[in-house]
Amino acid sequence: MTLVLKNYNNLILNINQKFDCNKVNIIAVSKTFSLDHIKPLIEAGHIHFGENKVQEAIDKWTETKKKNNKIKLHMVGKLQRNKVKKSLQIFDYIHSLDNIKLADTVAKEEKKLNKKLKYFIQVNVGNEEQKAGVSLENTSEFVHHCVIKLNLDVIGLMALPPQSSDPTKYFNIISEMNNKLKFKDLSLGMSADYMEAIKFNSTFIRVGSTIFGNRS
Repeated sequence: MTLVLKNYNNLILNINQKFDCNKVNIIAVSKTFSLDHIKPLIEAGHIHFGENKVQEAIDKWTETKKKNNKIKLHMVGKLQRNKVKKSLQIFDYIHSLDNIKLADTVAKEEKKLNKKLKYFIQVNVGNEEQKAGVSLENTSEFVHHCVIKLNLDVIGLMALPPQSSDPTKYFNIISEMNNKLKFKDLSLGMSADYMEAIKFNSTFIRVGSTIFGNRS
């Protein structure tokens, strides 16, 4: 068994000790790793993978997705408006819908390509200047714009808590907001804090180094 598969099985074991793993979608964040490194996971039947660069995703996944139509690719990085068209061709989920201009561009391209993706709205839960995301105060209004005006398939919120803080405070805030907006899905938690995130009803966790090892 490869180290990647061993790590993956340990992750599932870890989650299953406290939660029902079937209720949690593990996004294996495969950015910067070669397809050879990822292959054992694909062969084991894992379907959710995360990338943060559009061109890398196209180069890496186009052929693999043609051969395996079960694979779901998640855009977990910041999405630039000039990359929207290409993104819609390769990704199934976008986790970083964070402003009106981007949402409008996405809606326009969906119509052109006759394709529907699933979206998470990124909320800047810690009000950090350097971080993207809609403010908490504007989240409801932005959701309304995306869902009612643009007919985008928004399935939940996504947030990254401030790095040097206890994430549970922010997970709680975002989880309550997600419930208030009646979303079933929530994108929270990474390698360092996925167990806490699941406690706060995260249904999609974004795990990279825990599965694939450290990036060089």
